Amino acid sequence: MRKVFGVVAAVFLIAATAPSAYAVDQGKGYPGFCKDATGVTVVVDFQQLGGTAIVRCNPQATRGTGLDAIKGAGFQIAGVQRWGESFVCRVENRPSATENVPMKGRENYREQCVDTPPAQAYWSYWHASNNCAWDYSQWGVKNRDFIPGGFEGWSFSLNATAQSNPVPRVSAVRPGTESQPCVPREEAKPATGDPGERQQRPPAGDGPQQTVGAEPGAGEVPAAGPSSGTLPPPKPRPSASARPKAQDPSSNVAFTGGENAEDVNAVIERESGAGGWAPWAAVAAVLALCVAGFLMARRRKRAQGV
Repeated sequence: MRKVFGVVAAVFLIAATAPSAYAVDQGKGYPGFCKDATGVTVVVDFQQLGGTAIVRCNPQATRGTGLDAIKGAGFQIAGVQRWGESFVCRVENRPSATENVPMKGRENYREQCVDTPPAQAYWSYWHASNNCAWDYSQWGVKNRDFIPGGFEGWSFSLNATAQSNPVPRVSAVRPGTESQPCVPREEAKPATGDPGERQQRPPAGDGPQQTVGAEPGAGEVPAAGPSSGTLPPPKPRPSASARPKAQDPSSNVAFTGGENAEDVNAVIERESGAGGWAPWAAVAAVLALCVAGFLMARRRKRAQGV
């Protein structure tokens, strides 16, 4: 009987304190590669965070930014508190605020998405025309247009350098177009008028290089120009060697990277006290079960004349 009450109490505790997790918004886009040259195929590769790559299509036929592409494909993202969605910090709640990211020298690092993530652990941003090699984006997610019929890639970079950032592990090839030649297109810069055109990457190097001041910020690279005084680091290009054919889309649509991770909004609410009732409710439930168990055991002893 005591074991039963213990199990029930544990269930109550989990139910009272477990927050929800992010999931792909199935109401936007559709799973797998885009069926034609309309829209853009978005690949999210969790790499060392665990889980397979997710491939989804944003069928948007009009002009749009990289941010439009990933959100329109149904992925849920979080920016940093300092710069908003100009710098993508989480994709599908990975890395979550409660998981340890094994960064060299800081194995227990947890990403809070307050400022730009460190150079050793962040989402690298790629793009490609159909049947072409992945290319590291020269612009930030709000400051470049996606390539119609092409690909947008997000690959988590952990303990890598500008030369070893991991390329998304899904070929930028729409099924049925393998024989078509690669026709690369330069990145299209949207006419936003935003002077703060930043790359979705920390600067080149083996360690974090922080930038403090009015310029965003903590690892971001200012665009080259008269006011910056410096040129951006060389673009880390993936090898243009032979690429494997695109995999069957059905092998890439299962969401296995982060569906069980704790939701960051729930973490923030709990830590700020907004969700502080849940632990107390769990404790009250456990105490009530313990009291009920004690009373039941006492009645049974009396009935047995003990």
